[in-house]
Amino acid sequence: MYDRESRFKMEDTMNAARIEYTEKGVLNMAQRRCDVLRISRSGAVLGLLTQYKLPEQFYLDIPDARISKIGCLLMRANMNNTIDVRFLSLLSQKDLDRIFVFSTHPSHRDRTLDIRAW
Repeated sequence: MYDRESRFKMEDTMNAARIEYTEKGVLNMAQRRCDVLRISRSGAVLGLLTQYKLPEQFYLDIPDARISKIGCLLMRANMNNTIDVRFLSLLSQKDLDRIFVFSTHPSHRDRTLDIRAW
C-alpha cells in the first residue's frame, strides 16, 4: 500500500515531539520524547534519545505546533537512533506550515503564521 502512494519531498526541521503507544495490550500507555528531524505530508524521520522497543503503530504529538494524535506506522529503525515513519493519513499543508513556524531549524527562521487563514 505505501509503495504505491505518491511521495512528498522531505524538508529538514527540528521540533520536539512525543511518541505515545500502549504497552502490554491496552493496560499501560507509554510516552517517549523524540525530535522530528525531517517531515513531509506523508512521513517523517524521528530522532530518538535512546534505543527502546517500539510497536509498529503509534501516535505522534507535536505539542509546540498544537498537533496531537498523528497516527504513524514504523517503516524502518536505523542504527543512528533514528526511525522512518509513515503517517496513516496525509498532513494538511496548514499543519505542515504550523510545524515549520515552531521549528528551531535555521532554514525556517523567517516563517510566520497567517492568523486570518485559521
